Amino acid sequence: MKAVDMKAAVCGILMAALLGGCGVFAPERKPEQRVNLSGYSPSFKQGYSDGCDSANSRGQRRDESRYKTEADYMMGWNDGFSVCQRKR
Repeated sequence: MKAVDMKAAVCGILMAALLGGCGVFAPERKPEQRVNLSGYSPSFKQGYSDGCDSANSRGQRRDESRYKTEADYMMGWNDGFSVCQRKR
């Protein structure tokens, strides 16, 4: 290969790599990424996630036994549901 051909090939590869990085990706919809839940219990986080999923879907996603017996799960579910319902 001639030096000119090699330079053209390298430039083509670099341009393809640069343009390939310009794609737009939709962010994954996870409540933990939109709201800082660090410091909360795993039970609260699961409740928050279930509540947010319920607000964003047609069906309710809630572990009824945990909702009735675990205060953290109940508070997380209520918070997740109300926050995500307002963002719709």
